[in-house]
Amino acid sequence: MKNIIAIILLAFLIGLGGCKKDSDFLNVPSTSLLTNEQAFSDPAQVVSILADLYSRQPEFSDFHGGWRSFADFSESYPSETGSNYLVQRTGWGYGEWGVNWFDNYHYIRELNLFIQRDSAATALSEQDKARFLAEGRFLRANFYFEMVKRMGGIPLILTPLQYDFNGDPSYLRQARAKESDIYDFVISEAQAIKDALPMKSGDKSKATKGAALAMEARAALYAGSIAKYGAATPLVTLPGGEVGISPGKETAYYTTALAAAQEIINGNAGAYSLYKNKPDLSENFAALFLDKDATNNEAILVEDYKPKSGKTHGFTVNNQPFSSGEESGNGDAGRLNPSLNLVEAFDKADNSFAPIPATNGSGDPIYYTSQTDIFAGRDARLAGTVILPGSSFKGQPLDIWAGYKLADGSIFTTQDASKLLPLPGTSTAVQVLGKDGPYNGNEFRTQSGFYIRKYLDPTPGAGSRGTGSGVAFMKYRYAEVLPNAAEAAFELGQTAVAADYMNQVRARAGLIVPLTPAQITFDRIVHERRVELAFEGHILYDLKRWRLAHIVWDGTKMTEADLVTNIGSSTKKNTQPYGLWPYKYYNPASPDNGKWVYSIVLPSAVTGANKFLFGNYYFFIDDNVRSANPKIVKQPNQ
Repeated sequence: MKNIIAIILLAFLIGLGGCKKDSDFLNVPSTSLLTNEQAFSDPAQVVSILADLYSRQPEFSDFHGGWRSFADFSESYPSETGSNYLVQRTGWGYGEWGVNWFDNYHYIRELNLFIQRDSAATALSEQDKARFLAEGRFLRANFYFEMVKRMGGIPLILTPLQYDFNGDPSYLRQARAKESDIYDFVISEAQAIKDALPMKSGDKSKATKGAALAMEARAALYAGSIAKYGAATPLVTLPGGEVGISPGKETAYYTTALAAAQEIINGNAGAYSLYKNKPDLSENFAALFLDKDATNNEAILVEDYKPKSGKTHGFTVNNQPFSSGEESGNGDAGRLNPSLNLVEAFDKADNSFAPIPATNGSGDPIYYTSQTDIFAGRDARLAGTVILPGSSFKGQPLDIWAGYKLADGSIFTTQDASKLLPLPGTSTAVQVLGKDGPYNGNEFRTQSGFYIRKYLDPTPGAGSRGTGSGVAFMKYRYAEVLPNAAEAAFELGQTAVAADYMNQVRARAGLIVPLTPAQITFDRIVHERRVELAFEGHILYDLKRWRLAHIVWDGTKMTEADLVTNIGSSTKKNTQPYGLWPYKYYNPASPDNGKWVYSIVLPSAVTGANKFLFGNYYFFIDDNVRSANPKIVKQPNQ
């Protein structure tokens, strides 16, 4: 019985979909399915097959995973009572961000079959065959990249394995490849197929030469980082190289990453550029994720969505500001609240780092005439990423304030914005809480003082469950290629080159004082990626490849002093999401009466502190996988 179970599990492991050989399936007539010969004789049919394969590419943080895939790592607070566990737990399980091994090898088998059948097709033109083959190989390489950054080395299977049912499946069992072997495969595939892909495409959801180069640059950068910074965590390795990359390989990887990125930068993959279509720099940054026009040359590869096509997402439904939400009456609003931790990371116009100034040097509150004054002079990407108090959405001013602060420092407020109360010493009832929050436990309104702006769709109907949003998720974009190139150049000692690329991105955000080569440090590299790529699915994998995750998420609770110090440091603790609450000051005897003051707040639901263990660097491989194939070695520290 155990042998039978092992065979069944192994069949799943290698992705077998049934009990017949492929040739047997092709010999069964069907009135509803195309044979392989029919499917691969018509380019339109092949495009349809590819569309399905494209739709199943994984991402860690994207719209498939919903808003919760962004609501972690203390970059945000989840304003939904049922999601409080995100800020109450004290760490992550080893399978927290794992993947289904069996399903993914089934997908790999389908990719291998597609590549095999396209190569064997006789009715397609050579031009079509070459393009389809390159797309299939791109999808396979990108999928292996997504797997290796989660799992480390995995079996590298490049043909559709077939079980002959002779009772001995051992010949199908393959060991995990070295982690470096998988990265080398991704890089070599990108180099092999890039010139067979179109330079650019009107459909940015399809592979192009730019997408292949962007994948190569990112993969080589990851591999170089693991080779260099993995030396600091020798426990996070396996003796066979399945986990970890040997020190000494980093220079070659960084050189590859820089060269691939520079092909894009120099125009060898088409005319990609930073999006600069709107005069207001914050509006411009927000718009680049919404604009699907051909003039948006920043998008390299996207996961596209189209209203009324059956493929939309609910990101706007779940995260729109409460007062302007199209479904706010049903509780569909305000879930993803960026944290003050992230907000204060956006540096000032003079390139310096500083906390958001709620108090002066003596600890007394600073009084602001306008709610937005406290954020003045900051990186424009801040207001393009985060909806700040005092700003608007869809042309409607938002109502973000936590109540009145009285002369003695006490707070006068309520839990319900619709409940009017007279202020002390008065008899006329007035509003004492913003309709959009914040108030502890007031779900679907902000509890950090901020709403997410990136990806938020102002199109009518996008915030309605019946319609949904068609905003695309950018998998690769030009403003990631530039920091990738900057990081690789920095690691190769080319600080002037790194400064040039970094300054291009920063100038687009209004930071017009260029960083000098001497100012390009590892801390600057880490900081720049955090603010430019916030909520794009990079932070976990960046901190993993730099071997910083166990330092930044060390499991200890934060103090306010922790929050406001060491801003811009790559090792700054970030274990709990803080908020910044605005209050109206009420003191009729004071010239500051009616102005705004702010308080730093830890939302009451935040009781845990993120702790990243050495075992979290590589995701858990299920016991069923290893029992079906004893050659699959266990991850370290698990």
